Amino acid sequence: MPIRFPSLAPALAVACFSLTGCGAGDVPPVQREALPPVLAERHADWRHYGGDEGGARFVSHAQITPDNVATLQPAWTYHTGDLAPETFPDAFNSPALQVTPILARNTLYLCSPRNRVIALDPVTGEERWHYDADPALVGLYSVTCRGVAFHESPAAPSGQACAARILAGTLDGRLLALDADSGQPCRDFGESGEIDLTADLGDVRPAEYALTSAPTVVGDRVVVGAHVADLRRGGVPSGVVRAFDVHSGKQVWDWEALPPEQRVEGSYLPGTPNAWAPFSADSERGLVFIPTGNPAGDYYGGERNGRDTFGSSVVALDALTGERRWSYQTVHHDIWDYDVPSQPVLIDYPGPEGPVPALVQATKMGFLFVLNRETGEPLLPIEERPAPRGGPAPEALSPTQPWPVLPDPLHPTELTEDDMFGFLWFDRQACIKQFRSLNYAGLYTPISTEPTLVYPGFMGGSNWGSVSWDPQRKLLLANTSRVPAVIELIPRDVVEAPGFSERVELQLDTPYAVKRRPMLSPLGAPCTRPPWGVLTAIDMTTGRKAWEVPLGGTRDLAPFPLWLNLGVPNSGGSLVTASGLTFIAAATDSYLRAFATDTGEELWKARLPAGGHATPMSYTGEDGAQYVVIAASGNRMLGSRMGDAIVAFRLP
Repeated sequence: MPIRFPSLAPALAVACFSLTGCGAGDVPPVQREALPPVLAERHADWRHYGGDEGGARFVSHAQITPDNVATLQPAWTYHTGDLAPETFPDAFNSPALQVTPILARNTLYLCSPRNRVIALDPVTGEERWHYDADPALVGLYSVTCRGVAFHESPAAPSGQACAARILAGTLDGRLLALDADSGQPCRDFGESGEIDLTADLGDVRPAEYALTSAPTVVGDRVVVGAHVADLRRGGVPSGVVRAFDVHSGKQVWDWEALPPEQRVEGSYLPGTPNAWAPFSADSERGLVFIPTGNPAGDYYGGERNGRDTFGSSVVALDALTGERRWSYQTVHHDIWDYDVPSQPVLIDYPGPEGPVPALVQATKMGFLFVLNRETGEPLLPIEERPAPRGGPAPEALSPTQPWPVLPDPLHPTELTEDDMFGFLWFDRQACIKQFRSLNYAGLYTPISTEPTLVYPGFMGGSNWGSVSWDPQRKLLLANTSRVPAVIELIPRDVVEAPGFSERVELQLDTPYAVKRRPMLSPLGAPCTRPPWGVLTAIDMTTGRKAWEVPLGGTRDLAPFPLWLNLGVPNSGGSLVTASGLTFIAAATDSYLRAFATDTGEELWKARLPAGGHATPMSYTGEDGAQYVVIAASGNRMLGSRMGDAIVAFRLP
């Protein structure tokens, strides 16, 4: 059951007020280093979902600068056609165009929510070809595709079909290989150009197994996980990660998130943690990095029997063999839906004795885990701190949880009565009363049969948009939301009793169903003081916040003149450029913004045709102009305006 945020219009209509947020202030310029030639070359193209294979979301293109960004204007717009209601007759959630295109062979490649794979001219936006995968959509609540992957065979004869190919996943669990020049299926791959990833998974029911993130190409391997439906039943398909030969489609290896002694050769165990978020890779070291979710039974931790050993973790696998090199668990025995939601970002950590190959993992808790990329050892201190006890299965809880001391948390780590907010006195008093009634003992409060306050909520903190990395300024850019949630376990006998009519998520094969909602005031606003969404820069030389500003305003959530820059819930990611700009949409107000990376000052914004809940990308076209491209389709759960556009901007 999707959770929807109501319009803020009723709340804002009764009170228009001024708030002092955490603005950019007088922030001293950050020291910038010259970009080494090898880094400049690595970040000149956008051949991977996250820009480079390590997900830095950084480009060396510097034609658009803080001095001229104010003149940026639309260059072209392409519509995918996926918004039409007849396109989704059986889906109970609307499509979400969350894609970040890639650029290869002077062509933009992307996918639409219903798995139309599309090739565009990067200068004009004209369609060169499209392929309709026509997936089954019945019962889906996550109708999206965030990206595709590219592979090229340098040794292939010129003009050979599928010498360059696009790899794409589908919402009904298939992996496709298409000719990059024509869009036709590569007949040598799997069965006539596709692999049915559900064939070996046993009992797979409609809408339980979908590929929403881009595949990851490492050498001649294409590595995929999948989004396995939450909160349905304990017997959902395994979350196994698999690698296939990029030419033939033959499976090369598999890795299931289980202790080795629990693995059974030739079969997969239902309900194991999946890996739905994008992966990252280090071709030089032969590693692929996997962010994992939690096992089935999501909000109930009993009876997992070891299935959460590698849940809510980042795992480094050997790209050739699938062997686990190391793993680090960000939440022990996760019962809060704090699955690792985003692509691990590979950076050169500025250590006291020189750069160290590192990985930064952003989490829903708002923590950043900074690990040695080769060993998994923390590069910044992480403590095991005592965690609250209780809930219906206390024996399944961990007595401690990992807590990074540095970098500074992106999200508040506790909530108090003083943090309660309301637009009017009675509105705040209602939030205070609600706060006092809830089961809450801080971060990691066990989910209970009493309504339990969870903060950060199930959206995060950070989510699938991940973070971006400026290697010159040593700044990490992160957008986060701050909306608490209320979660309650409902005993099975209550749910199955005659006359029970509440809307719950069944979580079958456990003793409890689940009821959850955002914690809102009577007037429809989050019960916490704004900002409800922020953009933060972390100085990685110190681990401290360099600056933090509210992200987004209430436009599209409230009528004029009640458009206030409060910072709003957001979904998507950021892009940083060598010239010193951070581009981000993500917020509910349908704007693409440019901030000064050094200071957080907003320098430019442009209205989008719909909410830009995606991550922008950038490139230089054959006409010599630098382009910034963003998908804009809105998100009905966040209340933003709906659309189906890919929009490109350039200087006049």
